Amino acid sequence: MEAVAKLNNNPTSTRKMRLLADLIRGMEVEKALNILKFHPKHPSTPLEKLLLSAVANWKVKNEGARVEDANLFVKTVFVDGGRVLKRMRPAPQGRGYRIRKRSNHVTIVVDGRPVQQ
Repeated sequence: MEAVAKLNNNPTSTRKMRLLADLIRGMEVEKALNILKFHPKHPSTPLEKLLLSAVANWKVKNEGARVEDANLFVKTVFVDGGRVLKRMRPAPQGRGYRIRKRSNHVTIVVDGRPVQQ
């Protein structure tokens, strides 16, 4: 049984977050958590928390099951563009340059693999 966790309006550009999302897609949860914990890019911290939240949601759905026995893996991760805050920066000769502060929405789906005999 799969579990979902969502993160909305994370103040990072979608391109930076997608680099990490592509890294953990299809991986086992333990391995993905280790990669995110020690990754140098700054979006790895909220993505790690989101993955932990998805595992906690899975625990709530499957009360009798253990995480270690379920063989959890990251089924899908997708990053969508969020709202854009538009700001102006002073430029030469009285002009203004537009600054776009981007954000994103991340969705993680975690599922258990069936045990192979």
